[in-house]
Amino acid sequence: MSSIKIRIKRLDAGVLIRLLISHPMETGRRRDQDTGLPVPAHFIRTVKIEHAGRVVADCTFSTAVSRDPYLSVRLRGGLSGETVKVSWVDNLGNADSEQALIP
Repeated sequence: MSSIKIRIKRLDAGVLIRLLISHPMETGRRRDQDTGLPVPAHFIRTVKIEHAGRVVADCTFSTAVSRDPYLSVRLRGGLSGETVKVSWVDNLGNADSEQALIP
């Protein structure tokens, strides 16, 4: 199961792409309550959104982004049946991607 949920809504002049990414987004500054040791940093570094094979958003995240980040992007145009692909990579090298069709 993917960590990315994509919702696409048709607007008058294009489409609205909404993303919810399930990720802990640990800063590395918090301490574990039981052991007192620092919780290792674990956060998303990059998010890429592609529409019809073209990169429309290339985002760089840091530790300042909260758990389970939400993103929203508006695109002009966008025909029914075209593909939107979202992918992310975190600081530990983990990655995920998901695709959705424009309604």
